[in-house]
Amino acid sequence: MKILFHGVATKTNGTPVKVGEKLPAFTVKDAADTVKTGTQLFTKVSLISVVPDIDTRVCSLSTKRFNQEVDKYNNINFYTISTNTLEQQKNWCAAEGVAKLELLSDATAEFGKAMGLYVEEKRIDARSIWIVDTKGTVLYQELLAEQSNEPNYAKALEFLDSLN
Repeated sequence: MKILFHGVATKTNGTPVKVGEKLPAFTVKDAADTVKTGTQLFTKVSLISVVPDIDTRVCSLSTKRFNQEVDKYNNINFYTISTNTLEQQKNWCAAEGVAKLELLSDATAEFGKAMGLYVEEKRIDARSIWIVDTKGTVLYQELLAEQSNEPNYAKALEFLDSLN
């Protein structure tokens, strides 16, 4: 998939799944350094915010924004996946006071590669939003063409509201 970083073209390693399709098998690590699969994560409808690097401005802003929304959705899991290490994520959470939303590490890029979101030349996953059901079927997606842009929070949250 073609994407932009501050107007400079690059591409991901493949074509991401579409609405109505199931996410491919993947693993990520949680804050306790435990390997998690989609099956383990999708215990209820889940919003996954994929960010390239939690330590950058837009990634930080979007993660904090979704963290503010978590309490309004008792029946939804909120996850942020980045290619940062667990230590980087832990340090960021401590500095930013983010405790409700769960950060998951894709430092091995397994998730990004399986999803067609991995940007090899930058060693990061492309910014995107995914809402999936308990079977891992994509109900909603936003693939950002320009990676320096924030996602459409209102549209994703309106979609979550429509599920209630």
